Amino acid sequence: MMLESIEVTELLHWPGLETSKSCVLSPMEKPVSPSQLRLERIPSGVLKDLFNTATSSYNTLLQKESDAQESPKSSSYKCPKRVSTATHRDRPLPTLAPLTMSGLAFGCRDTRHAQSVFSCFSTNSSKQTNSITVLGSAIRLSPCPISRPKNGCPAGTKLPQLSKVLPTARDGENSIKKLCILSAIKPSNVEKEKARFFKSDFKYNPQFEYSNPLPPQVLAKHSNASDRFLTQAVRIMELALQKYGSYEKFEQATGGNLLTKTRIWYHVKKYMEKEGCIGEIVVHLTDDLLSRASMTVVNSRPTLTINISTAREQWLEGMLRHEIGTHYFRGINNSHQPWGSCGGRKKHGLRPINPTEEGLASIHSVLFRKDPTLWRAALLYYTVYQASRMSFSQLFHNLGRFVHDPNTRWDYCVRAKRGQADTALPGCFSKDQVYLDGILKILRHRDKIDFQLLMALGKVSYEDVERLKGVALMDHVRIPHFLQDQVRYTEQLHKIMEVNQLTDEELCSIIPEHVTFDGRLCC
Repeated sequence: MMLESIEVTELLHWPGLETSKSCVLSPMEKPVSPSQLRLERIPSGVLKDLFNTATSSYNTLLQKESDAQESPKSSSYKCPKRVSTATHRDRPLPTLAPLTMSGLAFGCRDTRHAQSVFSCFSTNSSKQTNSITVLGSAIRLSPCPISRPKNGCPAGTKLPQLSKVLPTARDGENSIKKLCILSAIKPSNVEKEKARFFKSDFKYNPQFEYSNPLPPQVLAKHSNASDRFLTQAVRIMELALQKYGSYEKFEQATGGNLLTKTRIWYHVKKYMEKEGCIGEIVVHLTDDLLSRASMTVVNSRPTLTINISTAREQWLEGMLRHEIGTHYFRGINNSHQPWGSCGGRKKHGLRPINPTEEGLASIHSVLFRKDPTLWRAALLYYTVYQASRMSFSQLFHNLGRFVHDPNTRWDYCVRAKRGQADTALPGCFSKDQVYLDGILKILRHRDKIDFQLLMALGKVSYEDVERLKGVALMDHVRIPHFLQDQVRYTEQLHKIMEVNQLTDEELCSIIPEHVTFDGRLCC
């Protein structure tokens, strides 16, 4: 079955040509986590809504009516006609030797489905970077012993295809394009404008160009910044500065050293063993990513892309809890529920999943840290608000209050100003406020939320949990390991409140009980 589209969360580093050597890694005899359930088969639509995070977050989609005379070249890639099986027969031999790793074990019962490939490859892009990709077993959560062709997908597994262009609508209507907004608003001339900005002593306002610029009316929908939690955002950052002196010292003290690619892979493998999901997710390392990491669907496979320039030893597991333990697991659980499709969501009257989705994931990012300061969520919230009032150059200098490093400030400014062509004008892309917004709302209601149920029900708002639990299908749900001990989990939420000097009284005053984030009354 051809899916209409699968949303992606970031514009990834697409290699022009992939070359690889591969080695088969040895499987273990049994699954390594109680959260890994044996499923006889995966629904054909398992990936359709896997990473759907609604309009204000990672997977925001644009629905746009196509002009009758519009050229098909507007799409940056073509919709594949069929799903091709994995093969390396036609690929050139690599110039890089694969990283040798011994003793790797995969939690699958059948070796035929536990074949996992580790490969190193370089790209033909203008910026040559070495990348690491870990390819897991075909898309089944716990593979059952069905024979399959060598290097192919398991028999009976029907993989969805990535698509940007939907089939022509009925009654002769124009076809509708679904473009990932986050892809469309990533400037194509970032490095060129960065060099010019730095050369001007930070006085120049970048003029960004876009391969597929969005219509002004679409950008306008995502340009409304809020100051609702500005006081809390500033206080969180000032507390960190009082304790550490600067963001750079905070980063080093709480994040530790940057990790090598080998160490990143080691920690990723170790985490996947905990969750029992080795062989399910492609892991790609790159330095071409605005965020620290992203979960996407690439070539019909769940793909975790990690930014190696921000991967620190004390923060990496939190990032994995964010991307795999939250986004991936909630996506898998969502696929088993009656609301696992757009039609199902409408039928059950579900609220938007944000800010719950990103708020929950952001809480999991700092869970179990010695110092769970909500710095990043606070700075993103603050930056977006200031961007709505300032030019790029003004914003850059304003952020100097909290961040000294010019490269870090540049990254935050680009995130807040993306989508704009002339950054001399005030304006923002407001998506990045969703993290702190969601965190505070979840903490506000933490005593009433059943977090295991919130995970099990999939991509739903915490406000919908009570009314949905009666119709939920719980046979194949997966709960991450860090949610198994609910007492310890609750203690960590209290610690986050304490470290960031948040009180129930304050949260109740700024988030009234009777008003939801989308303006509707609570159930």
